[in-house]
Amino acid sequence: MPSIPSFPPAFRWGVSTAAYQIEGAVDADGRGPSIWDTFSHVPGVVANGDTGDVACDHYHLWRDDIALMRNLGVSDYRFSISWPRVRPLGKGPVNRAGLAFYDRLVDGLLEAGVRPYVTVYHWDLPQALQDAGGWPQRSTAEHFGDYAAAVAEVLGDRVQDWATLNEPLCSAWLGHLEGVLAPGLKDLGDAVRASYHLLLGHGLAAQALRSHAALKPNVGLVVNLTPCEPATDDDSDAARRADGHNNRWWLDPVHGRGFPADMLEVYGVDLPERVGDSDTIATPLDHLGVNYYFRQIIQDAPELPAPSYRVVPVPGAPTTSMDWEVHPDGLEQLLMRLHHEYAPASLLITENGSAYDDQVAEDGTVHDPDRVAYLERHLEAAASAVRRGAPLHGYFAWSLMDNFEWNFGYDKRFGLVHVDYKTQQRTIKASGHRYAQLIAAHRRATAPSA
Repeated sequence: MPSIPSFPPAFRWGVSTAAYQIEGAVDADGRGPSIWDTFSHVPGVVANGDTGDVACDHYHLWRDDIALMRNLGVSDYRFSISWPRVRPLGKGPVNRAGLAFYDRLVDGLLEAGVRPYVTVYHWDLPQALQDAGGWPQRSTAEHFGDYAAAVAEVLGDRVQDWATLNEPLCSAWLGHLEGVLAPGLKDLGDAVRASYHLLLGHGLAAQALRSHAALKPNVGLVVNLTPCEPATDDDSDAARRADGHNNRWWLDPVHGRGFPADMLEVYGVDLPERVGDSDTIATPLDHLGVNYYFRQIIQDAPELPAPSYRVVPVPGAPTTSMDWEVHPDGLEQLLMRLHHEYAPASLLITENGSAYDDQVAEDGTVHDPDRVAYLERHLEAAASAVRRGAPLHGYFAWSLMDNFEWNFGYDKRFGLVHVDYKTQQRTIKASGHRYAQLIAAHRRATAPSA
């Protein structure tokens, strides 16, 4: 068995989920429709015609899911709030019945000794705001700040850890440029404007959380990052564009450097800037959340629209069922880059995980050795970064349980816990048991001596 990776005593061991992927109950207690309710019901855009209408029914089974967390021994649970459950129209009166769900969830977590980490937005924009123009409109960012304030007023007396947005790259580029995620648009101008207003919304939400939470909040932003390496020496310019598109466009503005000038030239789209916006976007972070899944090998593709590159596979490299390369060294590389180039006060790995074609054995167990190896190798890469000085203070596995994997529907399973979607039966996989062993071993190794 591999050695136990070494982390500081206060290291946080968590699991992550997202509201639309697990909650179901899409029309319960006054919840309004989101862009994902709309998008997933469009024929042909999600595998098998799957939707999040029921998902894991976490809205009703949350107590069982907290029990799973206790069995795993995690210290932290990162989950997101459904904006349309709290404000069905995206603005206006708060739906108290919807917010009460999260009130109960937070209380249940605290009673179980699990620390809540709340993501305010994980892609489920209220459809009413999309109908009014969505993220390409400044008003959406302003409404987002108001919504964050409303959540903080109710939960901020018990929740201390917050992320404003999850993966704004996906909302902007995949939702507005490539069209593979909600709202399914393909327009570079809209995508750039959406990216700007997402980061403006982040800044407004961070300020709102600090103004309205009773406990002094620990506020962060969660970004998905990927090392971008040239396929050949001739692809170095393309790799820099890819790095700008995937990484610097999101990191530079929130660290007070403004949007990268080279990418503004690549996109050729004017930003909808107003005086003071740059300071709002660069509202100081208490931590930076890093989601890591893969690196990208980049090939120049001048025939393609901006940013004019393609991602090419690594011959013979191991991959997950998402066809993503398994490359733990990329995680260490990212953490050290962030440490040296951006000097964040604190780093958290807020998502890291792998999808495989899991099967339930005849004895009812789920053996997933590839995920076990993935987990161990990425934790060792994280521990190596800590030894080299990276201010990493926690690891959140994606995901607690199998769930609705966006445009892939229910075909892709990332969970440490298997979900039978017909019966909602949960089964901890071998990877979940291994994660529990690692957590327990860390606690034993770092416990004060008697």
